[in-house]
Amino acid sequence: MSTIDFAYLRHLAIFCVVAEQGSFAAAARVLHSSRSRVSEQVADLEGALGSRLLQRSTRKLMLTEEGQRVFSRATILQEVLEDIDSITNTRVPAGRVAITMNHDIAHKFVLPALDGFIRQFPEVQIDFVLDDERVDLISEKIDLAIRIGLPRDASLIARVLHEETFAIFAQPAMLDRFGEPESLDALEAMPWVLLDLPHWHNNVRLQSKDSSRTITPSRYYRSNSPHLIHKMAAMGTGVALLLPSTVKEETERGELVQILPGWHGERTAFSLVYPSRKNLPQRTRVLIDYLVSANIFK
Repeated sequence: MSTIDFAYLRHLAIFCVVAEQGSFAAAARVLHSSRSRVSEQVADLEGALGSRLLQRSTRKLMLTEEGQRVFSRATILQEVLEDIDSITNTRVPAGRVAITMNHDIAHKFVLPALDGFIRQFPEVQIDFVLDDERVDLISEKIDLAIRIGLPRDASLIARVLHEETFAIFAQPAMLDRFGEPESLDALEAMPWVLLDLPHWHNNVRLQSKDSSRTITPSRYYRSNSPHLIHKMAAMGTGVALLLPSTVKEETERGELVQILPGWHGERTAFSLVYPSRKNLPQRTRVLIDYLVSANIFK
């Protein structure tokens, strides 16, 4: 491993400019620096290398044998810098972006909007990581997440895409069997399909215009998958507390109807979550901007 301080890489690049320009003064103009400063930095490099690279005279500079050999190898620095610049400052967004979300959001909201993004940014490819559990973005090296609710981790950035209130839904045929509930007591006695959330167990928290109440169904099925909850409610397994936008197709087809409209669940948000605003790759930035502007939850 080299014993030269990496700080001298800059001095090495300056030396290359001096060698190309043939004088300290010309190099200083290219580098927007002073002649004395450029000369000092080259001298520092020579001191670090323990070898003279330039023969100086009042009229011109000449490369020493060592200077010629160093210059022939160091010119690759400019190529490396140009390659790095082309990677990090592409005019056309390109590369892969990993985004995670639950199955329901992917199928109902993101997939219908995907074609528009592909047409606009054909060089950006997306890795979809579908999981009904919250994936750790940092440890799993994932760029973005679409989540219901806001992140509990203060180190994550969240942009709200949509806000909505949970409502109570049931299958019409199920209501024919059990009767449509007209009170919370009757609602509590019905079979339910519950989303398995921490600390909720079989409690259902409901609110009205001027009141709130928690009911505790004794007959219930439970899952950690919102997609499965929707399907089970639509097939008549039980009543469910759902976000209206997520069951829009089911209500339009008559598979689900809202009941007890005077009562509802909590208000929540669909959030676009990512680890940091700083130095976001262009490919990630364009996907964020597209999802924000596309209004996918309309």
